[in-house]
Amino acid sequence: MYDISKVREEFPILGREVYNKPLVYLDNAATTQKPRVVIEAMTDEYYNVNANVHRGVHYLSQQATDLHEQARETVRRFINARSASEVIFTRGTTESANLVVSSFSDAFMEEGDEVILSVMEHHSNIVPWQLQAAKKGIALKVIPMHDDGTLDMEAYEKLFSDRTKIVSVTHVSNVLGTINPVKEIIRIAHEHGVPVMIDGAQSTPHFKVDMQELDCDFFTFSGHKIYGPTGIGVLYGKEDWLDRLPPYQGGGEMIESVTFEKTVFERLPFKFEAGTPDYVATHGLAKALEYVTSLGMDNIAKYEQELTRYAMERMNAIEGMKIFGVKDAAMKDAVISFQVGDIHHLDMGTLLDRLGIAIRTGHHCAQPLMERLGVNGTARASFALYNTREEVDALVTGIERVARMF
Repeated sequence: MYDISKVREEFPILGREVYNKPLVYLDNAATTQKPRVVIEAMTDEYYNVNANVHRGVHYLSQQATDLHEQARETVRRFINARSASEVIFTRGTTESANLVVSSFSDAFMEEGDEVILSVMEHHSNIVPWQLQAAKKGIALKVIPMHDDGTLDMEAYEKLFSDRTKIVSVTHVSNVLGTINPVKEIIRIAHEHGVPVMIDGAQSTPHFKVDMQELDCDFFTFSGHKIYGPTGIGVLYGKEDWLDRLPPYQGGGEMIESVTFEKTVFERLPFKFEAGTPDYVATHGLAKALEYVTSLGMDNIAKYEQELTRYAMERMNAIEGMKIFGVKDAAMKDAVISFQVGDIHHLDMGTLLDRLGIAIRTGHHCAQPLMERLGVNGTARASFALYNTREEVDALVTGIERVARMF
């Protein structure tokens, strides 16, 4: 295990106060704070290495290009992709999903074809498919879930038909924290000859992800949720699938040659990276991945699981507390969505904020799941590698204080 006090020293923002109270930051599922190594690396590149990549013969451009492509290799190692060509830089999980949805639908789907999603999906894995449904007449099928917050795998197997073209599901629910059995989901889909896209936005920051072990066809995640900068993300795709997909956007960088009669597209991964990339952010993302690797993803997973278990035990002791989703912390990622009595989630979040405690409230971009749960929103505490038991205690004390007010 790592030294939590030394870890917290690497995140300067954790030492600030809010409303004259020590900041307790428990909104990590929305975005994580950034360690010094990320901020300093990006600042240094802007000060000393700033130049457009891939296009210049001058020294700065070559140096910036090297950092950018080294970042791609860092991502490849982190997720254990076979080749750096399978790593596409995007603006985040949302753009990664839209890229696959748009290109895959254009190439492989016709009216009446089907995609299988789950009831737990974030809007970024629902709305792009709905846009294609309106455009091409494809159908969305939804994996239901049990009352305990786990997916109904028997129902999943029955959703396949000869019109099923792709499965697209979340690795971890951003509301319930449920760790879905994606290896089984992928295995079943592949038995039907169907590719799978996994939304890894809520899994990648918390435990090791391995593309060879999962055997998924596409995988997405965001930099800002794994201690990196905003506006950068990754799409992993098996090389044979990426070769078959048409480009998502057109422009500079993604071409080999252009005439007014014909364009020849660049090789992977550049075919999907039109325009100037955020090469400073890719460097920042690489530093973030190196940072969590230095701590050890297994150590992070163990620490956060113990912290989540402690939080659930303490929160369950609060009168009127309802925690949504799975009760076993071993099946749950570092997310706890809850309600207390009939206190509105917005009231809970607003009053906790006055105590210096930052949580998330609302539907968490998962309105179909809210409908399944029978609520219009929840309060959500989400943990990261730098949170502590003392912060959990502060959360519990804060919730009890709010409850007494009502």
